[in-house]
Amino acid sequence: MQRLIFLLLVLVPTGAFAQIPALEAFTVTNTGGGQTYSVTFQILVIMTLLALLPAGLMMMTAFARIIIVLAILRTAIGTGNTPSNQILLGLALFLTMFVMMPVFEEVNTNALQPYLAEELAPDEALVAASVPFRNFMLSQTREDDIALFLRISGRDSVASPEELPLSILVPAFMTSELKTAFQIGFIIFLPFLIIDLVVASTLMSMGMLMLSPMIISLPFKIMLFVLVDGWSLIMGTLAASFFF
Repeated sequence: MQRLIFLLLVLVPTGAFAQIPALEAFTVTNTGGGQTYSVTFQILVIMTLLALLPAGLMMMTAFARIIIVLAILRTAIGTGNTPSNQILLGLALFLTMFVMMPVFEEVNTNALQPYLAEELAPDEALVAASVPFRNFMLSQTREDDIALFLRISGRDSVASPEELPLSILVPAFMTSELKTAFQIGFIIFLPFLIIDLVVASTLMSMGMLMLSPMIISLPFKIMLFVLVDGWSLIMGTLAASFFF
């Protein structure tokens, strides 16, 4: 997370706003007169980018796929709000950090550290920082999704992936992530659905129509998930799905 915040500082050119006057924030008036406090335009832009950091985390990293699969898993087991939303978000966040660590390290090595050492200009650091994220998104994005957004935008096919603008790549990446997440979720859902069907059929054959099948099937689904070491399988599968 610290690298992401530093990356936002890289994205804001320091020299671009040097000639822009400060914006008046508020004025304090007392018996001796008044004093006006101002904020620079650069700080305003940085604070705006910090507010957009969660959207960037979801749109350009592995977070969306992971949290969707975990939410589908919880629904398939039928445990309600267990694990809680906070736990699922924490699992998704730290698993995202694990998956994205090579990308963050490349950004730190090729863009952040040279920028802090004043070896790169802000615009050069921005280009260098975008390359690892672009390569990651390209490796996870389907060609059909890229072609879809190229067609919608009215653009012709690009000569190489490096020429693909982020305005096309990011929505195509998110579309591919949603498809992949629901495919993984469907596979996870099937064994628990079979248990529900077996329990419901058994209860109907015994004439126990007033007893909810969910009450009976829930212990069996939890037992199955524990016996197969489900959390290790889910976490390992999600992490491995980004490395191929």
